[in-house]
Amino acid sequence: MKYGKYFLNLAAFLLALTILVLPLPAQAQSAATVYADYENDNLSGQDKSGEDFSYNVFINVNLQSANLSNAKFIGANITKVDFTNANLHGANFSDAFINGSTFKEADLTDAVFEFAVISKSEFDGADITGADFTFATILDYKQKRKLCQNGC
Repeated sequence: MKYGKYFLNLAAFLLALTILVLPLPAQAQSAATVYADYENDNLSGQDKSGEDFSYNVFINVNLQSANLSNAKFIGANITKVDFTNANLHGANFSDAFINGSTFKEADLTDAVFEFAVISKSEFDGADITGADFTFATILDYKQKRKLCQNGC
């Protein structure tokens, strides 16, 4: 079953794409409109540890050096968010869609990215010790190679 791994990645990507395209009744008033919970916000250096951001939409948000340890981003839509030097120890990004974001030098120890879809995002210098990328779909080949050096 040498194609099983690729099938799971494709299935996860298609599921994430379907969730983003089909609106949920409470999510938006029209299919063409996406309302951001956080847009163009500067939350750098703030302590948001343990907060629940599940299913929130983040667009162009600065979270540099923020304390987001044990925060929940389950099912969140995260686009162009800067997590540089952020403390994301134990954060949960399960089922999140992450696009064009940077996690440079971030503490991602014990973070969870199960079933997340990650595209055009940077993890250079991030500490991913103990991070869980089970069934995550990483669309950028070079970034996947960097993240999976110790096995995925």
